[in-house]
Amino acid sequence: MNLRKITYPVASSWFALTVIACTPSNQGSQVGSPQQGASQQAQSPAPADTSSQAGAAQAPPAAEPAPQGQPLRPAAKGAFFTGEYRNLFAELGHKTDEIDAKIKKAYEQLFHGDPKEQAVLFAAGKNANGPKAYIMDIGNNDVRSEGMSYGMMIAVQVDRKDDFDALWNWAKSHMYHASPRHPGHGYFSWQMRPDGTAIDENPAPDAEEYFATALLFAFHRWGNGKGIYDYRKEAFGILDAMKNRKSIAGTVNKGKKATLVSLFNPEHKMVRFTPDTDNFSKNGDHTDPSYHLPAFYELWAAWGPEADRAFWAEAAKVSRDFFVKTTHPQTGLSPDYANFDGTPKAASWDAGTANFRYDAFRTAMNWAVDAAWWAKDPREIELSDRLLAFFEAQGPKYKANFTLDGKPIVDHDSLGLVSMNGVAALAATHPRAWRFVEDLYQREPPTGKWRYYDGMLYTMALLHLSGKFRIIMPPAQPAAAAAASKG
Repeated sequence: MNLRKITYPVASSWFALTVIACTPSNQGSQVGSPQQGASQQAQSPAPADTSSQAGAAQAPPAAEPAPQGQPLRPAAKGAFFTGEYRNLFAELGHKTDEIDAKIKKAYEQLFHGDPKEQAVLFAAGKNANGPKAYIMDIGNNDVRSEGMSYGMMIAVQVDRKDDFDALWNWAKSHMYHASPRHPGHGYFSWQMRPDGTAIDENPAPDAEEYFATALLFAFHRWGNGKGIYDYRKEAFGILDAMKNRKSIAGTVNKGKKATLVSLFNPEHKMVRFTPDTDNFSKNGDHTDPSYHLPAFYELWAAWGPEADRAFWAEAAKVSRDFFVKTTHPQTGLSPDYANFDGTPKAASWDAGTANFRYDAFRTAMNWAVDAAWWAKDPREIELSDRLLAFFEAQGPKYKANFTLDGKPIVDHDSLGLVSMNGVAALAATHPRAWRFVEDLYQREPPTGKWRYYDGMLYTMALLHLSGKFRIIMPPAQPAAAAAASKG
């Protein structure tokens, strides 16, 4: 592992240190089935090269000293009602044009940069629906439904319809199961080759969640088009399948028999880790804490198919309770996988899923964004303060993976985790949270082999913390939201 020194020229004593920047971690595998998960884990060791943020140029110092003695004050009413989104970078004294330039740089580099060292988006020709493009996990040489849905969400947030449509076209053309006889009907294969052939035809439900929400935002921002670009119709189809789809038996992955059910457990009202009933027999039906997105569920309860709105509103409440159950009471860390009661889940193919690893990075973003958008549960503020207190105690170059009680289990750090801890500040009150916001601001977009996962989380974090990752309302919605906030 190559190391080099970086000095952070920030007023806070936490950053005014010369530290060692080691290569960031690879994303742990997004598992669609136990068999693929096991092989993917074996293929994805922590990288030993310098191709990520450790090798990127460093950002200039902060424009003004960070006000790190001041507590953060999360909004009493959510952004859905007020239309107000905090720009924590600006509150730290950074200039608006510099913040905007940082976001633009991240997007242009990752979506349109040098294909060898920077970009994760790649053009893939055309079909009858127009241009196609995919987001590639460079380190694992595959295309993941997670990354495709993240790419679409980022594109709609920055108003890039061309990229959004190209990604959606590729996803619908190659990932989507249109046949009613296929066990994955209505879902998307979670793992593909860049040539459009499937590696694992089972879904990873967080992708369907992001696909549906990104499509609703696209409908509100650009209006509906024809065919696959009838965004609202496409979103409603995914939402219906996630909740209501019946059991379908058949073959997946070139001959393996499988039976897939709905993506949400109807009894627990929680998103499943996988709808594959074969996995239920081996591991029990269970969940992934980072798949819980109550901020999205509330939107589905407001805008989704009317028959299911009450379910989604209840699912949001359930997920807020679940966050409290599944996070460690001292460290605030959550496991990669968990049972529906919140207890850690050690998968049959990888016992390490009971620890805080790469999937779990995102759980803090999920509760923090829910607090920022809806402000319905003060316990989410407690969760952010607890988690950031733990990482503050680890020092500025904290490791990437831990046991839930706080013991490091790897030697490398991760820009993805730095990004998610920055977003956790949206729901924090303690002044320590500013340190994590500033830490993220000082970072640059990742390059090299492991830029995919870090890059997606980094870009979303920049948008969240600058107040530019927003609920894109229907054209007639802002006035109604303002009236609701006054009421």
